[in-house]
Amino acid sequence: MYAQAASTLTTVRDLLRFAVSRFNEAGLTYGHGSDNAYDEAVYLILATLKLPIDQLEPYLDARLLEVEIKDVLDVIERRAVERIPAAYLTHEAWQGEFSFYVDERVIVPRSFIYELLGEPLAPWIEHNELVHRVLDLCTGSGCLAIQLAHHYPDAKVDAVDISLDALEVAGINVQGYGLEDRVNLIHTDLFEGLEDTYDLIISNPPYVDAESVDELPEEYLHEPELALGSGLDGLDATRVILEKAADFLNPKGVLLVEIGHNREVLEAAFPTLPFVWLDTSGGDGFVFLLTREDLVAMRGE
Repeated sequence: MYAQAASTLTTVRDLLRFAVSRFNEAGLTYGHGSDNAYDEAVYLILATLKLPIDQLEPYLDARLLEVEIKDVLDVIERRAVERIPAAYLTHEAWQGEFSFYVDERVIVPRSFIYELLGEPLAPWIEHNELVHRVLDLCTGSGCLAIQLAHHYPDAKVDAVDISLDALEVAGINVQGYGLEDRVNLIHTDLFEGLEDTYDLIISNPPYVDAESVDELPEEYLHEPELALGSGLDGLDATRVILEKAADFLNPKGVLLVEIGHNREVLEAAFPTLPFVWLDTSGGDGFVFLLTREDLVAMRGE
């Protein structure tokens, strides 16, 4: 079919129709940037042709070179047959207005935390200029660390990950944004070996429970398993963060953690903690906030 398409299709419009048909036929799973076959096809075609990804209309009836058609069909086939997430095919992922390099060494950026940085934290952090030290646990591609540096211009950011592969990708992004002097990449397991204290700690840790890991669609299995699963109930990493974060927060410091669909399990496990669940585009059950004082009280200090 793809060989026939290469000899028959001539325009962007032709390739778009073909891609949507193949994606629907394959029953793809979305969630790494788009949520439907049409948007996914538009993005992959424009990105492959090095065209602006927000300007489809001017190019719909453009006739393509043979090599361009081949390149686009190769990407369509890999997405439909191998079910590789689009971001890994283009080596690009967007989080808000920020673009990041990604490959199979890191999960595709999609954290809700970026929506909460800056103004949404004003009830707890009155002035962004008061944030001088920030910690990003499980930084992955470095996307949140870079966005932290943007929102808190006076802050130094420590970005931690257990994966050296992930830190190599984060290094590409930190260098791409010219933040080598402000974002410090650290290879360690959560808080292990850290000595500084912070005004703000954020984390989008692994949080998929074991049962859900076993049922993940094929697209998600291209991502590093280390960055997805976290024990039987998905909260192994989060428990460590809650137990140790107070030791690394300054007075009135803030902890922000994303935990996926685990709100009920988390609240049952820590019934005395006054979790503040923040509104995001996905709802109010995915990211919680606690202060250092909340965490100290939990320990009875």
